[in-house]
Amino acid sequence: MVYKFDKNAHSVYALHYHFVQCIKYRKKVLDFPEIINELKERTQKISESYGVEITTIETDLDHIHILFKAKPQTDLIKFINNWKSATSKALQNRFSKKIKGKLWKGVFWSGSYCLITTGQTTLEQIKKYVEGQGK
Repeated sequence: MVYKFDKNAHSVYALHYHFVQCIKYRKKVLDFPEIINELKERTQKISESYGVEITTIETDLDHIHILFKAKPQTDLIKFINNWKSATSKALQNRFSKKIKGKLWKGVFWSGSYCLITTGQTTLEQIKKYVEGQGK
């Protein structure tokens, strides 16, 4: 397995993550291209403010996959919680008519998520898997 390492003043690293977040109760909310595009755009903006680099994003009707890389000092919990909060508010405000009846008590994201380091498999395999989620 070949890694392209990033580096800072005191270390070299290759920190790649596969993040999966489901809609609360697996509701089929991500069914309009404009919702998906807004979610992807907001994800890019939020990630930039945390120094996170998005490799690939893809959605299914009831969840999202995000493949990203981060720096060792990145507070992943803070990044994920901020992302969940900001995207939930933005999507519910902008697309309230399309999604309101699908959500339970206005809760968009499930409280739990999946975050996997990608050291056990190649990035190309995960990238192909994530890209295949949109088909």
